[in-house]
Amino acid sequence: MVTIGLDTAGGDFAPEANIKAALSFVNDDETQGVKVVLFGDKGQNIKDIEREGGDPSLFTFIDCAEVIEMGDNPVKAFVSKKSSSIVKGFLALAKNEIDAFCSTGNTGAMLVGAMQVVKAVPGIIRPCISSVLPQADGTYSLILDVGANADCKPDVLYQFALIGALYSKVVYQVKNPRVALLNIGEEEEKGNLLTKAVFNQLKTCEKINFVGNIEGSDLFASKSDVIVTDGFTGNVVLKQAEAFHSLTVGRGVEDPFFDKFNYEGYGGTPILGVNSNVLIGHGKSSVPAVKKMLKLAAQVSEVDLPSKISEFFNNYE
Repeated sequence: MVTIGLDTAGGDFAPEANIKAALSFVNDDETQGVKVVLFGDKGQNIKDIEREGGDPSLFTFIDCAEVIEMGDNPVKAFVSKKSSSIVKGFLALAKNEIDAFCSTGNTGAMLVGAMQVVKAVPGIIRPCISSVLPQADGTYSLILDVGANADCKPDVLYQFALIGALYSKVVYQVKNPRVALLNIGEEEEKGNLLTKAVFNQLKTCEKINFVGNIEGSDLFASKSDVIVTDGFTGNVVLKQAEAFHSLTVGRGVEDPFFDKFNYEGYGGTPILGVNSNVLIGHGKSSVPAVKKMLKLAAQVSEVDLPSKISEFFNNYE
């Protein structure tokens, strides 16, 4: 049985949105049998569940006296706030008391916990985070990194390509994912020192289906299944997509494709390359977004994604 931990204290709409999402999740026919452990103010969580007409006995509660706020320094807060929901969540994860830990709280603190408590998979230089980009043909592409590593060396981007391809296969069931490198031109000689160096590495890699460079104008043109870039560039792309959706909504544009750019439709993303399932969500996550994060947590737990990544890099030459 999969057990998922949820930080009820993190996020702009916590704890209400998180509690409502957890209730919807445990009552969903698709996720029957998945246990949920709530990390936060136990008394408040029970009151919120009862107010929504829910049954507190459906959950396990870990009482947390502190909260790592969005404005807190991630490293300092993780060290000083030992009774916080994020710290207790990671301790439970490290003891295998839960199979995944989810939070829409302080992203920096989640990254600190991932690196310091559950730690990176041996062989991984830098863990990363990904997002999905809707494609014109109705499919989705992964893009990584989208914010964990603003500065990257060629070897790091090379590993992102390997991780992204594996994630696409295992979780999204893409048989032979097309991997592309985000660049300012399709030609091999285009780009900066970083992209030129990693292109040379990727084009000789037999472990992935590398299809070359992809330009920003083709990000949604169904030309690749995995898009590799540094965290600085990836975060700009992600935030631009979110802004584009907000503009279409503000201008009264109704289109099913543009609706797919709403971040609430994706919930959260796992930190790829660490020894357990750690998922982070948008700070402004609504009830549907938190529920989708919980569903993704159950999915990556069931396929045991960290073990798949660990096995791949253990056998990689």
